[in-house]
Amino acid sequence: MSKAKFAWMGGKFVKWEDAKVHILTHALHYGSAVFEGVHSYKTKKGSALFRLNEHIERFFNSANALSMKINFTKKELKDAIYGLVRRNKIGDGYIRPLAYYGYGPVGIFPKGIPTNVALVAIPWEHYYSKDLRIMTSKYIRHSEKSTVFGTKISGNYANSILAMYEARKKGFDEALMLDEKGYVAEGPAENIFIVKNSCLITPNSRSALHGITRNSLLEISKDMGIRAYERKVRLNEVENADEVFFCGTATEVAPVVEVNNKKIRDGKAGEITLRIKNKYMNIVRGNDGKYIKWVTFV
Repeated sequence: MSKAKFAWMGGKFVKWEDAKVHILTHALHYGSAVFEGVHSYKTKKGSALFRLNEHIERFFNSANALSMKINFTKKELKDAIYGLVRRNKIGDGYIRPLAYYGYGPVGIFPKGIPTNVALVAIPWEHYYSKDLRIMTSKYIRHSEKSTVFGTKISGNYANSILAMYEARKKGFDEALMLDEKGYVAEGPAENIFIVKNSCLITPNSRSALHGITRNSLLEISKDMGIRAYERKVRLNEVENADEVFFCGTATEVAPVVEVNNKKIRDGKAGEITLRIKNKYMNIVRGNDGKYIKWVTFV
């Protein structure tokens, strides 16, 4: 794993090796934390953060779902991120805001336990270095009956770990997860798109995180003249799609070339997928004036 010189904890920049928590930190025992992932990119104008405002907004919404009180304003957290990116000299990188219930009693209900906030910024290139082979997991994604839609609660991702281990033990690169009704939801940490008859489709399942990258790609694709929309998606539609790709903050745009041992078309990244990927990478690096509002230069 890439390391950095500094982290930020509770309002202070600390040395990387000093960024520690107590063994009785509530979040270690019960997953009572929320987080975000923000991608930074090296640009002609220096480091830039993609859709920072939207990530910070969701971070606070997630914290609210667990009744966490973050004792920093959104502006203070943004300023801390800028400072951490500069101190760690991050170009292409990944920033992880984290809020968690800290040290306190061992009981499950976090009454009286303080909310701690931390930031990490590390060098980062690409989450996937190849086109993906995926398989359907036996583990279904969380529904609105079991968690709060649209939030990134750490404990929910134990579900993702189970699916990822299952897929990788069977020789696949990643898992595909369905919802409680049997419709396609998403990957363990990625949204999914399919292309059929030149149309771009993504699941509208409420078991999927309707991610920031996902929403960006819907808008970008429409501007590119590609018909793009959300609806229920069945597994056989993914298996018989013309193209498939995963997307996310860390994932960016990752072509999927095989689903459940069945090749997607000719087993190569599709034309529309690559067009969207190239457009997206141009935008995040601040090279497209139409979307410059999405880019925050540090």
